[in-house]
This record gives sequence, C-alpha cells and structure tokens, in this order.
Amino acid sequence: MSEKQTLPPQHQDIPHGSEAQMDPPPVYIDERYRGAGKLEGKVAVISGADSGIGRAVAVHFAEEGCDIVLLYFDRDEDARHTQAEIERRGRQVLPLAGDVADAGFCRQVVEQAIGKWGHIDILVNNAGEQQPQEGLEDISEEQWEQTFRTNIFGMFQLTKAALPYLKDGSAIINTTSITAYKGNPMLLDYSSTKGAITTFTRSLALNLAKRGIRVNAVAPGPIWTPLIASTFPPEKVATFGSDTPMQRPGQPAEVAPAFVYLASNDSSYVSGQVLHVNGGSVVNG
Repeated sequence: MSEKQTLPPQHQDIPHGSEAQMDPPPVYIDERYRGAGKLEGKVAVISGADSGIGRAVAVHFAEEGCDIVLLYFDRDEDARHTQAEIERRGRQVLPLAGDVADAGFCRQVVEQAIGKWGHIDILVNNAGEQQPQEGLEDISEEQWEQTFRTNIFGMFQLTKAALPYLKDGSAIINTTSITAYKGNPMLLDYSSTKGAITTFTRSLALNLAKRGIRVNAVAPGPIWTPLIASTFPPEKVATFGSDTPMQRPGQPAEVAPAFVYLASNDSSYVSGQVLHVNGGSVVNG
C-alpha cells in the first residue's frame, strides 16, 4: 500500500455516482453529534440532498429540529436512505426528483413546500457536478454548458423561485469549493462555476442585507462523496485527500456542522462570508 493511499481504489461508471456503492461508505453524521434545537420549527430546501454533503446537511438539520425538502436528480435509492434518516429523527421530509436548472421544476418545489408547511426558512444550494479533463481542449461546449447549467444556473433558478417566500431571519447557504480559490488543473469548468458561486454569494448578500436575509457559503476541500468515486480513476481515488495538511479526505459529517452554524441564529451577524472546511489548507479568501 502506498504511503499516500487514503482509500481503496475504485470507480463507478454511473453519472454523479451512488453512495450505496462506495467503499467505505461516507460518514454523514458523527454518532457523538447532539442536536440542540437550533433549527426547531424551520423548513429547509436542500438541493443535491440524496447523498454526500447534501445528505449530511439534511440529517444534521433534522437533528436540529428542521423539516426538509429533499431535492435530488435521479438517485432514488440514496434519496430513500436519506429520507429514512430524516424521518428517524422525527422530522417531516418532502422528496422531489428533478433538475434544479429547470425553472419550472424549481417553481413546483417551492409551491409544494409552501403548500405543505406554509413557509421556507432556509435554502441550501448544494447540487453540483464535475467531469475531469486533462486540458481545456478536451472540454466540449456541451460539457462546459452542462456544468454551468447544474452548478450555477440551478442555483440562480432555485434561489429566484424561493426568494419571494424568504423573510427577515432567513438564510441562504451555497456550496462553493476550495477550487474557487486554488484552482484545479483537471476541473477547469467546475472550478469556474465555483468561482461564480463565491461571487454570487457575496453579491446576493449585499443585495438582501436590507431584507434581513443572510447569504453565506461553505467551501469544502476534498470530501469523500459519490462525485469522487464516479469522476476520478481508481488510482486518483486511492490517494484522494493525501495532499492536504491533514493528509486525508474529509467526511460529509465534518462539513455539515458549518451549514448548521450558517443556518442558525448563531451566525446572525454573518453574511457574505465563506467558511473553509478543507483539512487545513490556507487559501486567504
């Protein structure tokens, strides 16, 4: 075994990957985590909530007393698992499958959430995709457009649909990435969208400050999620996260508490900021 090996070599030949097929399975909540009712009575819409960071956020929010609108693309098995974990914590969940880049779907999501609970308090824009390529010449126009469509157009559409129902005290949290600050030679389109998300976060925070709506982001470093197992070759997966100061990948459970902080009143004086959960890398951003 290589000194840099952090995970068993593996690859999934399915778009976006499936958490059910990962070895080892990601940790989406630490058994020592104890909710304190920080989101009691609130409703959160979370995109990409079937697996990875989205699942971890949904389960942590449920642990804090929040009901969840669980948005996902097409991984029904993963979504059912997440739904069961939310319900096991005594919270309600509304699972909806669709494309967040579709304005019509986003309007339906909001209509159903309002119809069920009458309010939306938290929006987590987490859905994303990546397709590594060796160079710019290898990225087709179709891939470039699809990455932007999912990662930033979807964020625009879902936020636009939910915004009329967000009130003073509401929170929007976007998932950006360390790649927005350090770049990544194999993820040119993905990194570009994450830079756009960071700027979108800062600009929207300024725009909504007068309405009492806080907008922040979390920039994860290498986190063990289905995207990693489905987009990188086995030898790359085997050393994933070894180049961080902590020399390992992070778990979704290590990222989700940052979302809890930004969603709760603990961060009432925080807006336009990015929390860096990346294993110790200093990015000064």
